[in-house]
Amino acid sequence: MNISGQTTLSETRSKSVLQQFGVVFADEIEVTTDGDPITKTVEAAEQIGFPVVVKLCGDSIAHKTERGLVRLGIGSSEAAASAARELLAKATEHDGEVSLLIAKMESGKREFIAGIIRDPQFGLFVMLGLGGIYAEVIADVAFAPVPLSKKGALDLQRRLRQQKIFDEFRGESEVSREQLADALVALSKAAESDPSISSIDINPILIRSDGSIVAVDALVVKYPLTSSTDRDSSTSHLSSLNTTDRFFESLFNPKGVVIVGASTHPGKFGFVSLHNLISCGYEGQVFATHLELAEVLGVQSVATIDDLPSNQIDLAFVCTPASTNISILEACSRKNIRAVYITSAGYGEAGESGLQAQQLLKDKARELDILLIGPNGQGLVSTPVNLCAQIVGPYPPKGSISVASQSGNFVSSFMNYARFTNVGIARAISAGNAACTGVPEVLDFFGADKATTVALVYIEGIQDGQKLAASMRSIASVKPLVVVKGGSTSSGALAAASHTGALASDDRVFDGVCHANGVTRVTSAEEAFDVAATFATQPLPKGPNVVVLTTVGGWGVVTSDVISTDNILNLVELPEDLSDAISALLPDRWSHNNPVDCAGGETRDTIPEVMRLIARHSSVDSIIFLGLGIQSNQARVMLEGKFYPDFGLERIVGYHQRQDERFAEVAAELSRETGKPILVATELGVADINNPGVKAVQDSGRLCYANGQRAARALALVYQYSKWRGVAK
Repeated sequence: MNISGQTTLSETRSKSVLQQFGVVFADEIEVTTDGDPITKTVEAAEQIGFPVVVKLCGDSIAHKTERGLVRLGIGSSEAAASAARELLAKATEHDGEVSLLIAKMESGKREFIAGIIRDPQFGLFVMLGLGGIYAEVIADVAFAPVPLSKKGALDLQRRLRQQKIFDEFRGESEVSREQLADALVALSKAAESDPSISSIDINPILIRSDGSIVAVDALVVKYPLTSSTDRDSSTSHLSSLNTTDRFFESLFNPKGVVIVGASTHPGKFGFVSLHNLISCGYEGQVFATHLELAEVLGVQSVATIDDLPSNQIDLAFVCTPASTNISILEACSRKNIRAVYITSAGYGEAGESGLQAQQLLKDKARELDILLIGPNGQGLVSTPVNLCAQIVGPYPPKGSISVASQSGNFVSSFMNYARFTNVGIARAISAGNAACTGVPEVLDFFGADKATTVALVYIEGIQDGQKLAASMRSIASVKPLVVVKGGSTSSGALAAASHTGALASDDRVFDGVCHANGVTRVTSAEEAFDVAATFATQPLPKGPNVVVLTTVGGWGVVTSDVISTDNILNLVELPEDLSDAISALLPDRWSHNNPVDCAGGETRDTIPEVMRLIARHSSVDSIIFLGLGIQSNQARVMLEGKFYPDFGLERIVGYHQRQDERFAEVAAELSRETGKPILVATELGVADINNPGVKAVQDSGRLCYANGQRAARALALVYQYSKWRGVAK
């Protein structure tokens, strides 16, 4: 069968290809139509042993079940002969040359589907999912890039949601993960060996009662090699020109900035950007252009860029109409301005004419050797040099998280979270339409940037998947990368959900890319900042063992539920010596297990002492502390009541506030001492940020989590990255 230049191999030919690499199929014999195919079918069935399966095969026959070209459970010679006659009668002239395939009737209560897809952005992937009806109903699948190692194949199995299917099942043995991994590696090798392979389907892979695996059907689709070559080379590439460290230094650490198109109107971008630049404390030279030579916010403007001094300005921030920007780039080049950020709209987002204008802008920037960001961008910040070159607020506190986004709103959101939590930002940039410079190039800079300890990215469209994957892997190998991806939609409408390609989607494939490259992918901006802030303010855990320490029993329970459900961290059973030591500090009603629920038995020094015992124990890798702020919350009620400061309230208010401050300080000190993450969570982190306990956490430079569940999820993702880096066991 030939569809859009693709050729589908018959089942027998497909199996022949895959058997060379070690895929195990059921015993079978192919019977051609020459001579007496009915007699030969009976002889083949008797040789294999009943019951058997009889199928009609051919290069033009892809989906046999849909056409009724399969007969199952054939138990006698007469039935085999009858099945052969019926199937041969169903052949059409469009099927071309056909044959009969007689195979051993394999059975199993569990099925998997596996295969290869060639994603147009990211290349070849191995897929594994639940087979049979589960493929359509549950769509539990996972993808991993080719080449796939044995370790990667075992990991791919662990990424399926329904892990119980691998265990002992209705009297049958657990699945041989090793054999399944070997089959997945074989698929990867087959795809690597032949660049003309477009896709491979093995459906189903049956699990025998003893746990061994056997494949019973296969389909290989190829396209002409010239088409494959063209396809690989046709991937659009962002320009990697103009993205050296020298150019990004001009962008993020400029010695001088010019606002091109400054305005005296406080509602115009040309005013707002100049205001933000000056008001946020940028100490480099500030220039502005204004056709009428107006003085704006104390800056005397010049008419054009040509009137500016040479070699004193690194960054031009452009707020002019799109029609002027080609000439502005040329003028910037004459003044040796190497980085240009364009806020102007009316480009790729505006239709065909806008796309043409954007291409001209891109070509001109390449020609002039200028680092172009935008157009249609919101701006950038660089807190190490107090740079706020934006057409909107806010400006975040200084920190080590660096943000790159294809949406300006997400940049603002992350900076708002930074202001709220006091976990700061180093660099942040909106890529706009990314005509020349997109997220991959910015990530390359963040990877080498000493001010950046963790990168936080929002992605929608992907222009060059392989370049993005390479940049993500490069930065993740040296520092954490947290990604939120919008626009998670299906790759396209394919024929049936029981086939590998139909189960693929942009989202699932992107998941595979992230997993393979050590990228921490999250589903929301809120979770993204939690995780990035954890990376930025906590040490990487050395193992999965976590203890929940709580003075609020219910929160300890729901936090433990998250840990158990996610099945990433281990809610470690308390060692006997640790349990005995804690018992010496708490009344007997404490929980005597993990979570360590103090059950209201705390005295002045209990929490710090119990936390020290837990943090310093060799079997514990991390702690989540719940209950901070309760005492100072009561202090607030007393402070606001009509009886304060009498009746001893002044003294007790001060005591309560100091206690919560002390708990936060001890958590930070112990984390630094032991090199273990100690996460502090309380709803007061969002309900009352002026609570002394919350403020003490923020003053320690750490995130105060909104609740224990969010802390647990963030810690789990940080542990997974630590394990990928080889830091954690």
